Amino acid sequence: MLLLLFLIAFFGSTFVLARRFYHEHTILVPKAGGTYIEGAIGSFRPLNPWFIVENDVNRDMVSLIFSGLLRYNPHTKNVEEDLATLTVSSDRKVYTVTLKDNLFWHDSSEEDPHPVTSDDVLFTFKTIQDPAFPNTLLQRNFRGVTVEQVDEKTVQFRLEEPYYFFPSNLTLGLLPRRSFAGVPIARLVEALSFGFQPVGTGPYRFKSLVQTDLSTEITLERFAFQKTSTHHLEQIVFRIFPNFPSLLSDVGNLDGIRLVPRREDGEFVSPNRFDVLTYSLPQYTALFFNLDREVLRDPHLRLGLQLGTDKTEIAELAHSPLIVDTPFLELDTSDWRYQFDADAAQGALFDSEWYFPEKLRLQRLLEQREANSVGVLQVSPVVLLETGAVLTVTGAYLHEKDTELTLNGLAVTSLGTGSWIVGLPTHGGTGSITLGTNLLRLRQGESIVDSFYVWRTTDTRAYRRASTEQQLITEFLEARTSTGMHMTALDFFLEDGFLRRRDKGDALGTRMNKQGEVLRLTLLTSSSPAVYQEIATVVQTQWKALGVYLDVDVPETQKEFEERLLARDYDVVLFGQSLLDNLDTYPYWHSSAAQRLTGNRSDLRLDAYNLSQYTSFEVDALLELIRSPTTTQEREEALRELRDALRKDVPAIFLYSPEYAYAYRRDVKGIDFGTPALHSDRFLTVSQWFLKQEHIFRSGSSWWSFFPWLFSLFS
Repeated sequence: MLLLLFLIAFFGSTFVLARRFYHEHTILVPKAGGTYIEGAIGSFRPLNPWFIVENDVNRDMVSLIFSGLLRYNPHTKNVEEDLATLTVSSDRKVYTVTLKDNLFWHDSSEEDPHPVTSDDVLFTFKTIQDPAFPNTLLQRNFRGVTVEQVDEKTVQFRLEEPYYFFPSNLTLGLLPRRSFAGVPIARLVEALSFGFQPVGTGPYRFKSLVQTDLSTEITLERFAFQKTSTHHLEQIVFRIFPNFPSLLSDVGNLDGIRLVPRREDGEFVSPNRFDVLTYSLPQYTALFFNLDREVLRDPHLRLGLQLGTDKTEIAELAHSPLIVDTPFLELDTSDWRYQFDADAAQGALFDSEWYFPEKLRLQRLLEQREANSVGVLQVSPVVLLETGAVLTVTGAYLHEKDTELTLNGLAVTSLGTGSWIVGLPTHGGTGSITLGTNLLRLRQGESIVDSFYVWRTTDTRAYRRASTEQQLITEFLEARTSTGMHMTALDFFLEDGFLRRRDKGDALGTRMNKQGEVLRLTLLTSSSPAVYQEIATVVQTQWKALGVYLDVDVPETQKEFEERLLARDYDVVLFGQSLLDNLDTYPYWHSSAAQRLTGNRSDLRLDAYNLSQYTSFEVDALLELIRSPTTTQEREEALRELRDALRKDVPAIFLYSPEYAYAYRRDVKGIDFGTPALHSDRFLTVSQWFLKQEHIFRSGSSWWSFFPWLFSLFS
């Protein structure tokens, strides 16, 4: 029994000590293996890097299946080497890429390895440059670029002019030449056999596609043939659902959820045992003014609308905390001048010569009062006369020699006492007073002696309103000379054509110009995302407080919206733009990106991204400078000058940068997006993700270290 107790104590203490030693001398590290399953809302399309512009879900999978010559690093926010090394000539016109060693396509096997060569690089980019290539937007990135094969592993890109952001174009996924043998370039988009069984060079290769009643499931597996792979996850499975309720019904089988929606209270939906990671992209949502519209060419009007737009309210509605004031997102905007200021907005709109109707009515009445206040004619400015009645006007001769006096063309009659009289009819004919405003003119021969404004009505109610209005004008004039009183046009309210005192519940009217034209604009926006319609309604309310009538136009279909956008069929458009990884604003604000409106639909360019139709020689020069080889200091200075130019010209009202969320199960480790430029950039860090872990001995330790460690406990 004693021996048994001794053995139990010995082995028990040895186990405890060994366990303690193991934990002190080992570290927990990721272990290869495991299947990561992600759910997304959308639709599946053939997988091809050439044709993923409009499908973010496909872009996610393409980013794992295909690799480019270069890649964006979301941690450094720079474009770095991937499949190739890069050297750039001193004039930044020649980019030489050399493929790294041991690169293979996914259809490789031990019996039939398929290495990546410069033929594939040449095929990928020369195909894009072919006039028959069906993606003109991608084609635009390689205009004026000569692609030349140097040897089996080297290709040169020669530019006509230096382009600072050109390396970003080389992040496009490479495609294998032999997979497209015999396919006409014009029909590449129809190469479905490749799209549903893609072959790339990325860390994961396509394994299978399964369609179920609930979702479309695409499985990718780690490309084991690439021996240098450092990725831990064995498989990545994408499950694409038609809507979020369908996704939630399968949430127990998911490890991650792409683009988590918000609840009504604005909080992101987070299923149990999931963490939410929020992030933003280099994007902004803005109200773009169509500067081709004559009414919006007035900078005072655009400035007034900007000052009167409460971005905070809009950003809160969009649940996006990042308010932006400029498209140059890398700049600090803490000193931005044009914050929401309702009073300053009213001042800018006044300078634009668009006035509230109360202002125009008041100004007209004041002008009439001033004209009536001088001269010999003294008549009630408002008269109630039925048709057939006569308005009797009397006056005095200013000089004994006054003769041939006429009023409204009727000769006056002398009363013999130095005064005269005339009766103005209302039934029509010479000298007749019509309904509405009449200008009475007293003449001596051809010379005008005096004039007087008289407003006539046959309506008793209108007469009372006009009389009250005249009393208000008197009070307004008295307030201007009194130190204790202050009245403005906004103290009045125009109702049925007459001014009265403004009540608390009276809404502001719509502004007009002196020609009587109403300030009415149309705001175009898309039905997707849904928050755009809500924002448009808020803008409509905010601008109504400025006296601007805003029609909100949301086309029923996305295609109709895109047609309206292309044709610039709007006064203002609410839309978003993305700067991608290089933050290049040239495509959006250079005059060459404005749409040329010829009236011919075939002349409309898909790549005309200048939604404001903005043209400025100064801005064009600065945008071109930034694209050329410059020092960091020169680039930053040019960006500041660009910011100031757009701040002065106000071609758009920049609102906010959207916030997104990604949910993942807590047992998925290593997730860190960095600073992504696209949603798919989260997978640029997938080599750090893992589901399994293992203990390994620290450097210099092993089980042979156990006994020295044990003796050290008793030393």
